[in-house]
Amino acid sequence: MTIEPILIWGAGAIGGTLGAYWARAGVPVLLVDIVPEHVEACRTTGLSITGPIDQFTQVIPAVTPAELTGTYKRIVLAVKAGATDEAVAALSPHLAPDGFVLSAQNGLNEIAIAAVVGAERTMGCFVNFGADWHGPGEILYGNEGAVVVGEIDGQITPRAIEMHKLLLGFEPKSILTTNIWGYLWGKLSYGAMLFGTALTGDSMSANFADPERLVVWLALGQEVAAVAAARGVKTLGFGEFDPMVFAPGQPEYPQIETIAWLADYTSKTAKTHSGIWRDLAVRKRKTEVDPQIGIIAALGREAGVPTPAVETLVSLIHDIEDGRRPQSLDTLKVLIDRCKSVLTTA
Repeated sequence: MTIEPILIWGAGAIGGTLGAYWARAGVPVLLVDIVPEHVEACRTTGLSITGPIDQFTQVIPAVTPAELTGTYKRIVLAVKAGATDEAVAALSPHLAPDGFVLSAQNGLNEIAIAAVVGAERTMGCFVNFGADWHGPGEILYGNEGAVVVGEIDGQITPRAIEMHKLLLGFEPKSILTTNIWGYLWGKLSYGAMLFGTALTGDSMSANFADPERLVVWLALGQEVAAVAAARGVKTLGFGEFDPMVFAPGQPEYPQIETIAWLADYTSKTAKTHSGIWRDLAVRKRKTEVDPQIGIIAALGREAGVPTPAVETLVSLIHDIEDGRRPQSLDTLKVLIDRCKSVLTTA
């Protein structure tokens, strides 16, 4: 009997890494990617996983969206957040009536996916391992990290249990949760900070370790936590990163300790800079700032929660994308000054 492959839509850092591990373990996988050269490499010479965690090359069936035929019960969506709408529109005809889309992305993309395919056909996934797509057929797997999967309505279902078992084959500490929104919102606290680190050419660790910049990470963490709390979400973290320390009314010292942990955590990975920094500095392309971070400000406005630090950060990222500002300490200082103003008046 032929086993239907898992369709992975987006074979970059996240999707490509998952696909390579599953394929190596004998799990049928079909990659879909919009870069023809990457597709050709994956299905002929193979997808190479490099870096300190593992080194191997795996040939994996792969197609471009135009080449894809048939329908699939399990679709893992792993494109950049900004490409979600376009990808969901393209994959919808290939989703079986009793199938589901699992969002292995950064941000709250489950909201957009559910609006198209239905909440009952949408599953959430929190991924925090470090990987970068370096070119056709090559992905740097920089550091291991948390992987969590769960239904967006909090139920434990047979399909969620199945996906959890598959993810255990990649990350043995993978978690099956009833609070996937808590993990997704928790990562947004960290994610907003990573966007802040991309304003300069410095490494993530150097940014988190600089006392002058501490005010930025505190303000961003607090704003994300405030919006999450207003939406009734109890945020969850990874490792020693606990986003609940930033929740409204919490003391500042544990927040400072958390930033110190981030400085240490990010100093121990081959991935020294975020994918956001790479988009701006290397690929010279737009980031995921609007669907990932801009949505926090939008949801904050709905809930009546001000997010001046987040809004300033989004504006500065756009300035860099459009060539109005460089990635520099001077650019970051605009955010530092704004955050000092916010925390002083809070």
